[in-house]
Amino acid sequence: MTLNTHPSWIDEFPARIAELDRAHLRRRRRVVVPESGARLQVDGQSMLAFCSNDYLGLASHPALVQAACAGAHEFGVGAGASPLVSGHSAANEALEQALARFAELPRALYFYAGYATNIGIVPALVAEGDALFSDALNHACLIDGARLSRAHIHRYAHADLGALDAALSQSPARRKLVISDAVFSMDGDIADIPALLALCERHDALLLLDDAHGFGVLGPEGRGSLAKFGLTGARASRRVLYMATLGKAAGVAGAFVAGDDALVEWLLQKTRSYIFATAAPALLASALRASLRLIETEQWRRDHLSRLIARLRDGLQPILRGTPWRLGDSVTAIQALVIGPNDEALAVMEGLRERGLWVPAIRPPTVPEGTARLRIALSAAHSEDDVDRLIQGLAGLAPKSQLERPSAALEPTLA
Repeated sequence: MTLNTHPSWIDEFPARIAELDRAHLRRRRRVVVPESGARLQVDGQSMLAFCSNDYLGLASHPALVQAACAGAHEFGVGAGASPLVSGHSAANEALEQALARFAELPRALYFYAGYATNIGIVPALVAEGDALFSDALNHACLIDGARLSRAHIHRYAHADLGALDAALSQSPARRKLVISDAVFSMDGDIADIPALLALCERHDALLLLDDAHGFGVLGPEGRGSLAKFGLTGARASRRVLYMATLGKAAGVAGAFVAGDDALVEWLLQKTRSYIFATAAPALLASALRASLRLIETEQWRRDHLSRLIARLRDGLQPILRGTPWRLGDSVTAIQALVIGPNDEALAVMEGLRERGLWVPAIRPPTVPEGTARLRIALSAAHSEDDVDRLIQGLAGLAPKSQLERPSAALEPTLA
């Protein structure tokens, strides 16, 4: 046997990791332990956190904990099999019915994870020879689902509905699928869903919406972005598939897709990430039913969250004036403070950490080059004092505005 004497490609990984370090792109996991309210113990340090997608503060709610414990006592801990074998418990069935009622859509299908939902349902809807139209700022799971589908992908500029209309008009494909976040995860802006649906009606296309960051927060009783625009119930369109995750505002885990009965049945039959994966444990379904009841009845959580969003935005305006920092145009719980270079975003993150504030920096490839940012996530678990602490922390770290800097005539010259 002849041994390979050439250097192995496996030996390249240390250098490749070092390159991530040089570009300030290496990610590091933190070990966290929940404390009270919006506080987390991060690597052993107690921190006021502005990074959780637990928008309504339900993740540690006693009603959810009690429901999960009761579900574990009744059904055990694991599901044991795929939903199409023996994993679809009575609790999961009840949850699907509750989700359909809550979202005001004909039928719902419950998945164990949001990422698995989108990478599975997109290839179940379109394939080679079909056409897919994707917003440039869609979440990675929609992008990866599009790639897996092998459909011809048309990527249109963020929220550019004119470009989408033109691309749909020019496509000769019989089956067309438009995919879009409802609330964009890194900027917090909301898609123009009625306009997207109108284009799909005009061009005989199907619309898949990912409402991971709108479900539970937007619309009447938190029913989501479709409900916000009055496109559920009697006004629901068979052209819309509505997907939402259950590990954010709902405070638990998993995801669901809802829509026309025939479309949901097709997804049940053809989605590989549903068919070939063990079902979500019934205890989670039990907790989620408790969560839906709280989302529907405790409007004060959304009202409080809205006040915190306004307080943060108002408090940051004078700090940012004249600086290169930019606050995104968002009315949702996601407030993107764009810093720019990776190293500067990391420096601000570290400065906040030293002040007991945990706001991780988001860098490429999650966001475009040159737009590294602090993704500030607000929650009903925060208080007004918490938001004021963050504003004060950022005020101490912000670069001096152009108005505060000495004029060029007064600046010393270099010999």
